Amino acid sequence: MTDVLTFTDRGIYCPAGDFYIDPWRPVPRALITHGHADHARSGMGSYLATDAALPVMRHRLGDIDATGIGFGVVQRIGDAEVSFHPAGHVPGSAQIRVAVGGEVWVASGDYKIEDDGLSEPFAPVKCHHFITESTFGLPVFRWAPQADVAAQINDWWAGCAAAGKTAFLGAYALGKAQRLMTMLNPDIGPILTHGAVEATNNVLREQGVLLPETVHATAELAPKDHPGALVLCPPSALGSKWARRFGPQETAFASGWMALRGVRRRRAGDRGFVISDHADWPGLLSAIKATEAENIYVTHGYTDVFTRHLNEAGWNACVVPTQFEGESLDTGDAA
Repeated sequence: MTDVLTFTDRGIYCPAGDFYIDPWRPVPRALITHGHADHARSGMGSYLATDAALPVMRHRLGDIDATGIGFGVVQRIGDAEVSFHPAGHVPGSAQIRVAVGGEVWVASGDYKIEDDGLSEPFAPVKCHHFITESTFGLPVFRWAPQADVAAQINDWWAGCAAAGKTAFLGAYALGKAQRLMTMLNPDIGPILTHGAVEATNNVLREQGVLLPETVHATAELAPKDHPGALVLCPPSALGSKWARRFGPQETAFASGWMALRGVRRRRAGDRGFVISDHADWPGLLSAIKATEAENIYVTHGYTDVFTRHLNEAGWNACVVPTQFEGESLDTGDAA
């Protein structure tokens, strides 16, 4: 039987439906798992994504030919049946299920298992073949419960405020920043946002996502009028001229990579909080087990180590090269 999904130099391709999933080169028809820049790229002839993902995609990509679809809705494209299912990564993110002649494949996109209270919770989809990310596919990556991380961040922020310092927290503009907002204690002080974060906030608020009150930290904003503030910004803005005008401050990163001591040392931030919008090692394994798939295709991250473990545990797993970047500390767009 011909593979339902194949791996090409443009992306994951479905011959039966003549479409690509998260292609990294221009193609006539693209199905998109979510709006992060390494998965939703410009130049496609047409786009299909969840209704919840489309507003951010339009904000980032401009005037595109795009159609929305609800979670769980089955749509026929050529000889393939496709549906989108919650991935739990960021609001609107999806796994894409593709069925042809009774054979079912699922492309996970990026995903996490913990319900963050903001994104649609991850929903396992049974299939024969599962394409999984492995951004944090090492046993060392094991996330603490979100409530525990929230307590750590709020204690740090309160300490900064008591010392007369502004707390700067580096986080990705789509997904991570909004998740952190819901974890912050607004009784400590005002929540300020970098323009990239606030622009995404506005898009999500317009589609009904409930977010705490924030203040856009424009060039005209007077830091002295917002004592005890916490500022959410892309990691690249930490230590910038824009940030330095706030005076005495402490900086922190919120990322799964903070679990690695070497990364914490290299980043030169005052604090590092271990929190990710990707599945940790136990999350990856539980997600794969829940699919009941026999064949696993492993993309970006610790692909070799994770694939070896899967094969030793009885799955039929192989590495699939892609151009997805996973989580990175150095950009404002990546997951």
